Amino acid sequence: MERPFVLVLGSGDVASAVAHAFFIAGFPTAIQDHASPATLRRGMAFSDAAFTGKATLEAVVAARCEPGDALREMLARGESLPFVVGDAIEVAGRLRPALLVDARMRKRVPAERLMGLARFTLGVGPGFECGMHVDRVVESQWGPQLGRVLSAGHAAPLEGEPRIVGGAGRERFVYAPARGVFRTDASIGAGVRSGARVGTLDGEAVPAPMSGALRGLVHDGVRVDAGMKLVEIDADDAPLCFGLGERPLAIATGILRECRTFPREGAPLP
Repeated sequence: MERPFVLVLGSGDVASAVAHAFFIAGFPTAIQDHASPATLRRGMAFSDAAFTGKATLEAVVAARCEPGDALREMLARGESLPFVVGDAIEVAGRLRPALLVDARMRKRVPAERLMGLARFTLGVGPGFECGMHVDRVVESQWGPQLGRVLSAGHAAPLEGEPRIVGGAGRERFVYAPARGVFRTDASIGAGVRSGARVGTLDGEAVPAPMSGALRGLVHDGVRVDAGMKLVEIDADDAPLCFGLGERPLAIATGILRECRTFPREGAPLP
């Protein structure tokens, strides 16, 4: 029997780790996002495929494609991960996956009801409630429960403060002070000094908040809302700017473990 078709909503570091895990495990898998995702940790995600057509994460290539014959062929060949651009609910409704994972990590945005869009649905992080929005909720908060799949209730609420990395918490980020278009010619992984300009927001300089490596940097030309993260600095001696992160990998591992027991007779490929 063929493994069931999986659709992962979102292309940030968590969603990308989930899609990567399913793909490596042999599930026909596609990933979805809109045309201009404001992903921060782009070196740890597939989101650049929305802009350049392809993105590679730990030897797995995501390639942008349209639903239809091209998507079916890509899934059947299993050589790369299809990246579908469009509204999440519309894409899910059109592709009708057997397994649907919402890993968009939208924090305070109210969760949407996904039950009925797939035979089995999972939502990652706060906002989702089992039986109301999805079949299962996945814990996304750091701690002993990280990656645990819940069959009742909801995940822990947002803590409000970023985890300490390289000795820095919130101060390692730059947040957009207003809505605007972010422009940059800097690159993920590049070293910067505190105060150096790493981009502009509607023409106003965006300086590095501290010295270190650019772990996070929104793609050039993306329109962002006030309060969104634009830049992240990793001041650690061994900065982690590329590959699968510890937290995304733990979440992906928990989801894959839960879904390995899912009936193998999958829905037809879209």
